[in-house]
Amino acid sequence: MTQERYNELVDLLIKANYEYHTLDNATTLTDQEYDNYLREIYEFEEQNPSLKRKDSPTTFVGGELNNDLGKVIHKIPMMSLQDVFNEDEIISFDKHVREKINDPKYVCELKIDGLSVSLRYEKGLLVSAATRGNGTEGENITANVRTMKEVPQKLNQEIDIEVRGEIYMSKATLNRLNEERKLTGEPLLKNCRNAAAGSIKQLDSRVAAKRNLEVWIYHLPNPEDYGIKTHHEAIEFMKNLGFRTNPNNRVVDGINGIMDYIHEKNEQRSSLEYDIDGVVIKLDDLKGHEILGNTIRYPKWAVAYKFPAEIVETKLNDIIFTVGRTGIVTPNAVLEPVMVMGSLISRATLHNEDYCVQKDIRVGDTVKIYKAGDVIPRVEEVVYQSRTENELPFKMTDECPMCHSKLVKKDAFYYCVNEECPRMNIEKIIHFASREAMYIEGLGDKIVEDLYNLGYIKEFTDIYNFNTYKEEIKLLEGYGEKSVENLHQSIERSKDLSLEKLLFAIGIPGIGAKTAKILAKKYNNIDNLMKVTKEELQDIPDIGEILATNIVEFFQDEKNINTINKLKEIGINMEYKGEKTLNNELISGKKFVITGTISFMTRDEIKSLLEKYDGVTVDSVSKKTDVVIVGDAPGSKYEKAQKLNIEIWNEQKLKEVIDSL
Repeated sequence: MTQERYNELVDLLIKANYEYHTLDNATTLTDQEYDNYLREIYEFEEQNPSLKRKDSPTTFVGGELNNDLGKVIHKIPMMSLQDVFNEDEIISFDKHVREKINDPKYVCELKIDGLSVSLRYEKGLLVSAATRGNGTEGENITANVRTMKEVPQKLNQEIDIEVRGEIYMSKATLNRLNEERKLTGEPLLKNCRNAAAGSIKQLDSRVAAKRNLEVWIYHLPNPEDYGIKTHHEAIEFMKNLGFRTNPNNRVVDGINGIMDYIHEKNEQRSSLEYDIDGVVIKLDDLKGHEILGNTIRYPKWAVAYKFPAEIVETKLNDIIFTVGRTGIVTPNAVLEPVMVMGSLISRATLHNEDYCVQKDIRVGDTVKIYKAGDVIPRVEEVVYQSRTENELPFKMTDECPMCHSKLVKKDAFYYCVNEECPRMNIEKIIHFASREAMYIEGLGDKIVEDLYNLGYIKEFTDIYNFNTYKEEIKLLEGYGEKSVENLHQSIERSKDLSLEKLLFAIGIPGIGAKTAKILAKKYNNIDNLMKVTKEELQDIPDIGEILATNIVEFFQDEKNINTINKLKEIGINMEYKGEKTLNNELISGKKFVITGTISFMTRDEIKSLLEKYDGVTVDSVSKKTDVVIVGDAPGSKYEKAQKLNIEIWNEQKLKEVIDSL
């Protein structure tokens, strides 16, 4: 894989994470596609550890937080689960477990399609509820959770405890709410998962109270504190305290027991009162959890099997082409509208030319489309026996659908390279205004497109000429005096954001949000960054030759320099406002690997501390690693560090270093 492909995949998965975990919206990827891309990223990073981006999805769980709700720190991180999609992958999981555990038993559970929650009690009383968030800290949803009748406010014992579960909306509740919304003319709720996530994150708990949300509790993160030896005992323990646990949980023996459970529940899926999208398989023996350990993202003692996607046949009426912010031109299927898992589908992406040619997709074909959960559908295959010989073979366009410029092919994709292309410019403006960039609330995709076509916003600097299009916005549907004023305030607020937001917003090729923060923190202001050389940039961990070249060339381009100067004149902040980097000879400029469990700090806390002193954490041990921090059950990384004579810090040494800071 090239670094360009790596950067494209990282950006793609960051976008998918943000859409799914933060916006609670449909993503453009199926679960299987997401996992395949993630594996590609893992392989590239294993082979090229120095090129790994800090914002790589291999490092993080979940999405960004809704700061309006407030934050709750998870004392024990909330991890995600490794997805598997077929029997071979389940067999592989079982084989991995059996290498270290004799005759393992598993607990099989339904994978509820909802929103993860962590509940904390002190002396038997509910004190906080939080979403998964980014795994380390989540949104504070305590007020909304208190409205749920199935969440006990007081337990059967005066006990301090934290439990995890899944908040969901039943199918019957979704249908009832949509019937009510039809009568009031409100937009219908798309599906149970989105409806549950949107309801529990309401700032007004009265709204959440009306949504009739429910919950299943399925995990006790610290069972050893209560003398519990198995996962199924932990479930029973939580049930006896007053928590609602799912009656479908079952202890099984080996692969045959797992597969029997999966087949049974897949058949029962449509008859359940709530949506499920798979089965979770957990090793029952809790001591085995300690032996198997965790990766940075997943526990090694559990997997989530995802049910095959629902497949529906329909007619492919046309193939159209769209162009994105980076200039990639993508073929899309225009379908005879068809219902798939509760949604009326009329479009599906066709990825790229290779995908269409390999599947021999033609206009006029009957095709099978699938939609896993709430994601945008894909054309799975062509129903060749339905062909009439009148279908038109696929032909990739050789010009941009918007500006008609000649396309240039790179790897598997075709690019529009015309910098004045209207669609590319619209997408750049949308990106500039997005939440993870300059966060201009109220300037959505449709508004940007309308204002671009009307000639008011031709580049993102024009956003700040608010008075030139203020009256025009008032004429658009849904925009009154209040919403226009809110937009104005949001535009003004964006001027004061820290430098890293601007660096991400202006679209330097290959620079994601995390890399933008590294650059902002290191160079403090944009003028310093604009003077930096390629060689200096390559000395920064995780910035290789391609990224360094992109940065230098971006700031040497006369057009980009003019844009920066315009933004300065507008009054956009060009300084880093975050925590300054401190220097320490034991940490600054060094690469660290953390392995095993540290008793007095989480990995994220250690990483934050190292980053504060300009240290960098990486996942794999190599000759370029400076220090390996070792906790309990460190595994192969510790052994590799010893062979390479790399400096090793145990817990005592780490404490000494921290005390010296």
